[in-house]
Amino acid sequence: MNRPLVGALATAVLSATALMGATGTAGAATTADATATADRGAARTVTAPRLQPVRTAQAGAQAKPKAVNFAGTVALSNCSGSIVRMPTSTDNDPALVMSNGHCLESGMPDPGEVVVDQPSSRSFTVLNASAGNLGTVRATKVVYGTMTDTDVSFYELSSTYAQIKQRYGIKALDIATSHPAKGAGITVVSGYWKKTYSCNIDGFVPRLKEGGYLMKDSVRYTPACKTIGGTSGSPVIDTATGKVTAINNTGNESGGRCTMNNPCEIDENGKVTVRKGINYAQQIYTIPKCFGTGNKLDLGRAGCVLPKP
Repeated sequence: MNRPLVGALATAVLSATALMGATGTAGAATTADATATADRGAARTVTAPRLQPVRTAQAGAQAKPKAVNFAGTVALSNCSGSIVRMPTSTDNDPALVMSNGHCLESGMPDPGEVVVDQPSSRSFTVLNASAGNLGTVRATKVVYGTMTDTDVSFYELSSTYAQIKQRYGIKALDIATSHPAKGAGITVVSGYWKKTYSCNIDGFVPRLKEGGYLMKDSVRYTPACKTIGGTSGSPVIDTATGKVTAINNTGNESGGRCTMNNPCEIDENGKVTVRKGINYAQQIYTIPKCFGTGNKLDLGRAGCVLPKP
């Protein structure tokens, strides 16, 4: 996983505690990561994968690619993120910020751990279309966070979508509600680095193992998306729809096998494949089923497959 940028000393401490292990999540980075390839995030432990049919983008039938910019993205203290809305969200709902579970200010959750409804006053820098700083928004709580089956966190803000639009002229990004297609054009938008990475979806990984963590049905990028530490939590934008289709989180940095910062792929038959230099994201299309009226999390809703505490 691309580790959060927390400074060389903190990095050494994390390494000593084996919290980060050998793999870093794609989003979070350390000061040392600023000039070198950053650690990706920790992998997650998971049970048998809930596999989805693989869809393929049809050549010649795709819509004209939409221009992708930084509007709707945010920079965290050590990661990237985005202001997102669910299909049921209204303008007067408290806005949500999405990032990685390994980017939580409390540290990386353990395998099997789920964080729900915890107070937070974390601030996020809001960016305009050209990555200029507009100001900040502040969280009131961590709505959800985990590194089990996936790598995601959601913060509830003290501002509504309408208030953010009025103050900064920024609209939230919409989360896609359908499984992404193999071959689809995507752009990873990092608010931390104020940089984008464009490539395609190369395929899907039944199980992606990174240290003690296991992720399900992960998105594998084509080689052009060379994400680094600090890009963790970046929204992955489908360039045909303009919607967030996944969340950037990890990559194999040095060719290690199933270690931290070096996740490996495990197929349906248990075969392990290592792809040095290849990066990954986690799908999010089922997450809207876990949110109801008022952007309220309800893990008991029909169709919600997020791990429960």
